[in-house]
Amino acid sequence: MQITVIGAGAWGTALAIAACRQPWVQRVNLHVRDASQAQAMQLKRCNERYLPGIELPAKLNILSGPLDEQLQHAQRQDLFVIATPMAGLRASLQLLQGVPASVAWLCKGFESGTGLMPHEVQGQVAPQLLAGALNGPSFAQEVARSQPTALVAASPHATVRDALVKAFHGGALRVYANDDIVGVEVGGAVKNVLAIATGLCDGLDLGLNARAALITRGLAEMTRLGVALGAKTETFMGLSGLGDLVLTATGDLSRNRKVGLLLAQGLNLEQAVTSLGHVAEGVYSARTVLQRARQLGVDMPITEAVVALLDGHLKANDAVQVLMGRGPRGEAV
Repeated sequence: MQITVIGAGAWGTALAIAACRQPWVQRVNLHVRDASQAQAMQLKRCNERYLPGIELPAKLNILSGPLDEQLQHAQRQDLFVIATPMAGLRASLQLLQGVPASVAWLCKGFESGTGLMPHEVQGQVAPQLLAGALNGPSFAQEVARSQPTALVAASPHATVRDALVKAFHGGALRVYANDDIVGVEVGGAVKNVLAIATGLCDGLDLGLNARAALITRGLAEMTRLGVALGAKTETFMGLSGLGDLVLTATGDLSRNRKVGLLLAQGLNLEQAVTSLGHVAEGVYSARTVLQRARQLGVDMPITEAVVALLDGHLKANDAVQVLMGRGPRGEAV
């Protein structure tokens, strides 16, 4: 089995390192878009830009430039993993559309402009691919350090689910299979938006009661949207729903939570994103999540408040007042 990871950010690098720990994986390639970064990684055997201090295994092959050889010699038992942000998914799928191998993506969100989920983009670009998503509550640094982590391999194709389990399940990393790719992708997208809200809550020092309420009602929002899009309710009680939401909304390594914390300090969105230095997918997908919800008639008040905050229509304290000022209603999703 040969694995090629396209994208050498923190998460792509971490999963490439994890794959190197599997004794039956013959070769792991990590494709780096920036040639100078690739050269530095080859020389220092470390991704200092995204995972400083973590050594790259000798088994990991660093690539840059065209992937012609990997594409031409791809076998059915191989695996390509797209580790770009959501904005790079469409181009990566176009590159891979003819390969016989399984393909999986790591990005979480809705495509800007089209409002499509990752599997919907794949349905447009390369419908013949055997493809799916690898998702779940995970920080790249902890996976790279081999700290215990559980992920979800989501695909309608058993071949893809099996390939992802074979590639990554073992040691400190557990991979669970799930055929509900809609639910898994909705969870991965919406939790980033809700993490911004929770960061705002913590930054305003509203207390642990408020945080618990926000996470719980956020889960209800996520579930409503997912079910309206055809997902299974039970998926949101699992790793890619509740699990990923809790991690991203409370973990100090969460970039989306950090955005909320910075907004609570009085920074505007541009300042918050600039100081972050990394992609926070919730910033880019929040408006699209709300757009899909409105099209389906799904009520998502927390997401609405986050979008109004990001667009500068609400200040931090005002967003809290809007949510707390809503009328009473039943708790059922």
